Amino acid sequence: MNVSINETDALVLVDIQSDFCTGSLAVPNALDIIETVNKYIDLFYKQKLPIVLTRDWHPINHSSFKGFGGIWPVHCVQNTPGANFYKDLKIPNDSIIISKGTDPSRDAYSAFDGTNLNPYRLKGLNIKRLFIGGLATDYCVKETILDSLSLGYTTFFLSDISKAVNINSGDEKKAIDEMLQAGAISITLNELI
Repeated sequence: MNVSINETDALVLVDIQSDFCTGSLAVPNALDIIETVNKYIDLFYKQKLPIVLTRDWHPINHSSFKGFGGIWPVHCVQNTPGANFYKDLKIPNDSIIISKGTDPSRDAYSAFDGTNLNPYRLKGLNIKRLFIGGLATDYCVKETILDSLSLGYTTFFLSDISKAVNINSGDEKKAIDEMLQAGAISITLNELI
């Protein structure tokens, strides 16, 4: 399938942060996506289309951390090196940065959960289609895509820049199946024209 991008499109890059690439919660093979992520950024930037980068931005006492009853090691704590976007990303200055998971009492996997991404950012820019990829396929990418679909966006899953945690064997496949069954369209960079 070939897809032509246009003025109603936006790129959403999910949680490509140091802790998820090489740090305390490194996603297997996360570094394999960086070069292709930069190609997507370049493509959307040259077309003057919005580029959204989401980030976990947790307080030190976040409920998702093992020490506070959660299932994850401490990661992406606000204003720490692990919460920074990965150093090799070529992020344009006018990118939209969305911080999530800022409430210590609850987790937020989706870029739409507790943020202003939908009502103020995307709707205000007349965005109709979202191209979403990042880390991790089976958590934040999946939840962002499912919310995107529920909000009425035509939603593309960028399979070539998404990697899974796979806590349980098969989690990635289950997540991808769930996204596709909900209406997401799986594509790769070479299908964008």
